[in-house]
Amino acid sequence: MAQGDIAQHLTNWHVGHGFWTFDLDTILMGWVLAAVLVITSMVVGRRLVSGAPTGMQSWLEGVVEFIDNLVTDSFPVRDPMIAPVALTVFLWILLMNSMDVIPAYLPAIVAHWFGIPEFRITPTVNLNTTLGVAIAVFLLSLFTSLRVKGFAYFKTYLTHPFGPWLFPLNIVMTLIEEITKPLSLGLRLFGNMFAGELVFLLLVMLPWWGEGILGVVWSSFESLIIILQAFIFTVLTVVYLGMANMQEH
Repeated sequence: MAQGDIAQHLTNWHVGHGFWTFDLDTILMGWVLAAVLVITSMVVGRRLVSGAPTGMQSWLEGVVEFIDNLVTDSFPVRDPMIAPVALTVFLWILLMNSMDVIPAYLPAIVAHWFGIPEFRITPTVNLNTTLGVAIAVFLLSLFTSLRVKGFAYFKTYLTHPFGPWLFPLNIVMTLIEEITKPLSLGLRLFGNMFAGELVFLLLVMLPWWGEGILGVVWSSFESLIIILQAFIFTVLTVVYLGMANMQEH
């Protein structure tokens, strides 16, 4: 694979230019995977069995229990919104990350059949996706803070961290602290997933024997990264929502 081929694989199927560029492959795959998640949950929900569940029900119940324990053990404050949000974030990001194990040339070949010049199948290798989910989590935590504290929440901007006499500096510092939350959340996920995709493309440039051996090793490692990044994003989501509930008046 030449450098030009790598550049092509790293190019999104898009329309528009500049700020008004829409990455159609990212939007399509994000909605398709969200639909898969919703439909699967509905099907499993309608076929619930008591006793010892098997298959998808067993796996989903394990994930639900894991998220519930994570929320319960992390914060004494009980907010019925945190666990469902954390579960949705974990499953959706895990599903989007999992697309990274599909060889890059397969979606490109299928897209070429439909006359699409480029197609990136993994939504989380696009910064727009990771920042979009991170901003949604941040706005939800902001809403939670306002719901719990009311407009007294904004006192934090005036008194933290240096006391009321330095309120101009407090406003700047608190704004920086708040802005870095979605930035770090989105950039961390994007950076790890993009690096994984790039390594896969570089492995394709090796001889067939090197590509095969290292490809198997890296695929195993990448599977751990896919799960770990979804877990980290979920834990930070729980932390931010928990902090919004626990803020003092």
